[in-house]
Amino acid sequence: MLVREVAFGAGWGTWIMVAPDFDMMPLARMSIDSLLPADSPRLAGLDHAHVRVLAESPDELPPIIVHRSTGRVIDGMHRLQAAVLHGETEVAVRLYDGDEREAFVLAVQTNIVHGLPLSLADRNAAAARIVTLYPEWSDRAIASCVGLAPKTVGAVRRRSGELGSDPGVRRGLDGRKRPVSSLEGRLTASRLLRERPNASLREIAEAAGIAPSTAMDVRNRLASGQHPVPNRPRGAVNDSSLARPRNQGHERPKPSAKTLEAALRVVRTDPSLRFNAAGRLLLRWLGAYPPGPVEWNQVVGSVPSHCVDLVVDLARRNADLLHEFAKELEERQCDHNVHIEQSRREVNQSTEFQKRVR
Repeated sequence: MLVREVAFGAGWGTWIMVAPDFDMMPLARMSIDSLLPADSPRLAGLDHAHVRVLAESPDELPPIIVHRSTGRVIDGMHRLQAAVLHGETEVAVRLYDGDEREAFVLAVQTNIVHGLPLSLADRNAAAARIVTLYPEWSDRAIASCVGLAPKTVGAVRRRSGELGSDPGVRRGLDGRKRPVSSLEGRLTASRLLRERPNASLREIAEAAGIAPSTAMDVRNRLASGQHPVPNRPRGAVNDSSLARPRNQGHERPKPSAKTLEAALRVVRTDPSLRFNAAGRLLLRWLGAYPPGPVEWNQVVGSVPSHCVDLVVDLARRNADLLHEFAKELEERQCDHNVHIEQSRREVNQSTEFQKRVR
């Protein structure tokens, strides 16, 4: 994937992550002697055995990618060396016009999706460098570039010392800015909910800089007499004005394993999920995980030591992706509730207006 900022109008822009379209990069031929070696994410440099495999291949190799302004190879050093072994003096190239920071990100992305895979050490080192180049990117955005789990990128960020220069907000895969900590946003939302009781959840969320689902959680916590910040840090102000009388049970209890097994049986028999492709895919996701520690212990003992780091990264990535999926569902439900709430408010206003007219 490639990160680009696209401008619209005067001074407005949006930040997006898109898959690189190599066919859209200008195609040319360049002298091998004019090219500079890659700023490669590979810590060990070239794999000469892989170069020989490419040199012996009967197939035509894809063009390498070159940074137009510097002449530095972005992706394709092994193919370039294979061309040298063939005695060639020129090579086909795709020209890339981004800046040097973007060029490094593209080098990592291309090496993740094709060719000789990057090692775990390569990907960790690439993550550390991207954290330095783009400290405002979220852990998830960087993880998508380097092929690591977001939590692994978070650990890399902490080791790199970039937390001290953290801008306070992070830009995610969708381009939206979100605060690193929701504490301030939750406190702001609790104040706005008291001051503007008729405002919609989306209005509160936008004003406080938090997700609508977080705004809904704050409202529910206040309604049930709880502090708006769950597990608030020691020493946090205990502002009794933030709480409302306990009159509603909005807190969602954590379901037991038995309840979850029953829930899985229900969704598996739901026709609206069973009889469409997307629903069946969801059911496979939900049913693909071991039900308890007994099965985990059996699998844990089967993982060879040389694969542990890779399996840990993959398991954490899957857990993070499912957690994000759950959040997306909550936000969709929140949007639905906000729409119903807005419709009810409009009906009430219309009824009041008709009463006054009469």
